[in-house]
Amino acid sequence: MDFVLKEENGFSYIDEGEGDVLLLLHGLMGGLSNWDKVIEDFRSEFRVIIPILPIYDLPLLTTGVKSLAKYVHKFVTYKELSDVTLLGNSLGGHVALIYVLSHPSVVRSMVLTGSSGLYENAFGGTFPKRGNYEFVKEKVEFTFYDPKIATKELVDEVYRTVNDRHSVIRILAMAKSAIRHNMKKDLNKIEIPVSLIWGKDDKITPPEVAIEFHELLPDSELHWINNCGHAPMMECPEEFNRLLKGFLERIRV
Repeated sequence: MDFVLKEENGFSYIDEGEGDVLLLLHGLMGGLSNWDKVIEDFRSEFRVIIPILPIYDLPLLTTGVKSLAKYVHKFVTYKELSDVTLLGNSLGGHVALIYVLSHPSVVRSMVLTGSSGLYENAFGGTFPKRGNYEFVKEKVEFTFYDPKIATKELVDEVYRTVNDRHSVIRILAMAKSAIRHNMKKDLNKIEIPVSLIWGKDDKITPPEVAIEFHELLPDSELHWINNCGHAPMMECPEEFNRLLKGFLERIRV
């Protein structure tokens, strides 16, 4: 990744391009590199911003999805952003939903891909066992339709995280918070346009989750990507970006 990571006022983020703002929110085990192709393809027409969410830095008692949404609001306020399109993957989608409900005037539209908020099968129902590299490798592969997407670099990164006691405690707390904070009763209040771009073979937030989101969100469209798992922007970036571009063009009209 050749993008510059900026450090400013306690925030770490990428800020590339100019124009309408695309604010990208990563998932629980996701990193900035998950969005490489989105940045590359959209920074010529949009201002693409990705804050690093402080998943491992919050006090344990306040570690949860609501705290992350408050952090996003602090960041948006600091950067004086408005008329934003939010893109969230997995936990990032959940944070986006909470943020939109609290600050609807800031957000123009939203894109969810493999979002939690209704149901998720995190790591296939079991959390990675510390010290067991092969187990971690299997669970990272579970994220994708094509296990080859789970590169050694990616597996090593997750392995390091789950073997750090400070980090793993917060991951577990965040995952429990996401499960507790079910969005079903609130989705009908979100009136902005929402595009659901979903891997047809997502095993973590399976297709029925996307269908339920589509039924509950008043102004939503649902697109499937075949042979694709939980992170379409990584596994099928060309198709993901094609669908994203189409949605952004439609809401611009």
